[in-house]
Amino acid sequence: MTDAAPDTDPGTAPDTDPGTAPDTDPGTAPVLNVPQDVLDHFAKLGVTPGTFSGGHLGEKLGIRIVEASGDRVVGTMPVEGNQQPYGLLHGGASAALAETLGSIGAMLHAGPGRYAVGVDLNATHHRSATSGLVTGVATAVFKGRTAATYEIAITDDTGRRITSCRLTCMLRDL
Repeated sequence: MTDAAPDTDPGTAPDTDPGTAPDTDPGTAPVLNVPQDVLDHFAKLGVTPGTFSGGHLGEKLGIRIVEASGDRVVGTMPVEGNQQPYGLLHGGASAALAETLGSIGAMLHAGPGRYAVGVDLNATHHRSATSGLVTGVATAVFKGRTAATYEIAITDDTGRRITSCRLTCMLRDL
């Protein structure tokens, strides 16, 4: 996330930034370029920059952000470690990936001094995944002053759709 105007494309922090672990390290959470006022606000709540995009849950799920802007956010998550007892990707893990990606997009749209809170999430699970990575792509469908809605498509390694989600976030001032 960036302190630039809403809807600019900040990308992700380079792997060589100080304090940023390489994206290939599975034990670290993604680190995005988050506006300082947002970091300061969440630091008071005990949220560190290393776990910001998905919090401790995102870290445990292995969520990695690949691309981030107010219009589109892309992230991946391993199936391994996020399976239900039958060996299938857990639907709750898919929902957590979707909410993480949509929330990041909504916050980037909201701009400096604002944050996003998910108020409605729905998910339709189309097929299972048993291995590899799933990729989520959150695309803005509505970007207003007080709310933003994102459609999130989650696909497997072969590009087959696993889950379709929709997330609406309320946009608040810090």
